Amino acid sequence: MNDQKPTSTVSRRSLMLGLGGFAAAGATAAAIGTVGLPRPALANVQHAFAAKPGLAKLIADDLPATKIWGYGGMTPGPEIRLAQGERLRVDFENGLPEETTVHWHGMRLPNAMDGVPGLTQAPVQPGEKFLYEFDVPDAGTFFYHPHVNTSAQLGRGLYGPLIIEEPNPPVVDRDVVWMLDDWRLENDFQIAGGFGNLMDMSHGGRIGNWASINGEPYETFPVQAGERVRLRIINAANARVFGLEFQDHAPQVIAYDGQPVAPHPLPGGRLVLGPAMRADLILDMTGAPGQQFAVRDTYYKGNEFKLLDLVYGPNVVREQLLDSSIRLAANPIPDPNMAGAGRHRMVLGGGMMGTMAGAVLDGQSFDMVQLADFGKAWAVNGVVAGSDSLAPVISAHLGETVAITMHNDTAFEHPMHLHGYAFRVFNRDGNKPTLGEWRDTILVDPAETVEIAFVADNPGNWLFHCHTLEHAAGGLLAVVRVT
Repeated sequence: MNDQKPTSTVSRRSLMLGLGGFAAAGATAAAIGTVGLPRPALANVQHAFAAKPGLAKLIADDLPATKIWGYGGMTPGPEIRLAQGERLRVDFENGLPEETTVHWHGMRLPNAMDGVPGLTQAPVQPGEKFLYEFDVPDAGTFFYHPHVNTSAQLGRGLYGPLIIEEPNPPVVDRDVVWMLDDWRLENDFQIAGGFGNLMDMSHGGRIGNWASINGEPYETFPVQAGERVRLRIINAANARVFGLEFQDHAPQVIAYDGQPVAPHPLPGGRLVLGPAMRADLILDMTGAPGQQFAVRDTYYKGNEFKLLDLVYGPNVVREQLLDSSIRLAANPIPDPNMAGAGRHRMVLGGGMMGTMAGAVLDGQSFDMVQLADFGKAWAVNGVVAGSDSLAPVISAHLGETVAITMHNDTAFEHPMHLHGYAFRVFNRDGNKPTLGEWRDTILVDPAETVEIAFVADNPGNWLFHCHTLEHAAGGLLAVVRVT
């Protein structure tokens, strides 16, 4: 499978028969994509579903189904779609054989609804229920997933899209969600064990060998000439960074992580999304009936693959492309006051091939070998998140501007995610971003320094962690306290 050419025609069956071995880091995803019409939204903003085992046809209808965990027993879970400002109410039940929670990724919400066990709520035990209820202040593309044993639970398919619609969205012909994921599958098409193993944890995380979109076994995305599609892309993978190129098409980015940006082409012609990151694209179909164009992932050099083909049907929706505005209205987030900001520094350390010789865990100093014995390998400011180390690394007063300079002193990229907030990106390695974008997850490259800031207007203890889930479990997380 690793020698597959992006343009080759290979059956899913022959690809799967070659799944005997794969590397923990850098494994190739198969050439599979999947889409269809947008998944139907539920009828209203009050929902009830359970996290429970289920089956998914990840490969093909004529091959065995894969045992997964999913919300409602399916992956992705039910699409939740409501209007900005409405109240979301989810009566959640745990049908798993272990405790769990639901985290509403990217949402600015009350701390008690954030779904972090031991920090914002008690875990939901098997057979128990928990009511999540909060207003949604921001429009955008978000998602939900567990925050207990997250590498294994999310890695088995527990996630779903959360779409908050603007009062005046751009005019499009279709509004479509793609939830990207990769799976580590065995020859019998079942999910491989070994979640949280030391190799994955200390390197690039659990990268799979089979890529999917919306957990369905289609390789094409049907389109029509002249139509305009709003494409909401969510990276739900444990560790894989996706870098998508759209052959002979020019998507415009209109939002990152649910937050609007000035519409612009893909930087360098490629959409790069680390784990838990999202982007909204406007994609005008400029091809002709009968043509097809590849959407390829080119992020990992030597492991490029075709995700799917845009396949043009016989119809022409319009001769002239729409020229209406695609710019989104800003969400009601207060701008940081950098002149009076409280300034903090976070150094991300650890992992294999890094410079960290040791760190503090539960108040004691250990070298890297000793930390590995505890299943840890990562630290923030020399402190490994452990059983007793959830004291805040940053404390801020309500209303204060918090500016954080993050430096990645490791050999791997880290998608750093702050709960409960969106933050503005002010600087990357001395360069001020021209877009002034808001994010809730930012991919920090090795040796890179990034400056972010936000107004501390949401009280509580908030996690700030790497969303390469094995890195977070290995100690790369901290708490930001706002009082």
